Amino acid sequence: MKLKINGEIVDVEVEESMPLLWVLRDELHMTGTKYGCGIAQCGACSVIVDGTVMRSCSLPVGSLENMDIQTIESSDAAGTLSVLQEAWIEKQVPQCGYCQSGMLMAATQLLKDIPAPRDEDINAAMTNICRCGTYNRIRAAIYLAAERLAQAGKAVTIK
Repeated sequence: MKLKINGEIVDVEVEESMPLLWVLRDELHMTGTKYGCGIAQCGACSVIVDGTVMRSCSLPVGSLENMDIQTIESSDAAGTLSVLQEAWIEKQVPQCGYCQSGMLMAATQLLKDIPAPRDEDINAAMTNICRCGTYNRIRAAIYLAAERLAQAGKAVTIK
């Protein structure tokens, strides 16, 4: 089957019921998307599919043909950090870092959907679990990125 991942068409020969996470990690060797809980609760495996943040650990790959899939690997395509990644570093969000790829994907889609989010918007969009508890830093980084994007007159990109 053919999948569109990070703007490129890839052909994979897997069972249609295989979760996208395992296609990414085991078949395509894209290990930025992490396995966390395996039951679509923690968000470490979050990707963006046609503009919606989804948990790839429970998403059958057969349901994704002709859909646009974005993973954390798209963030370094240009070799530079995005505004959101820079804010993440400046606010020292990562501790262990395990949840960060999923958090960045959720935050990216949030800022695409709502360029000037409020606390309620962040609460609704950021449902990922951070075992280190850096939620206040995550919120601060989202606000910083939103401010910088607004000042520059740009929309958020993963790259």
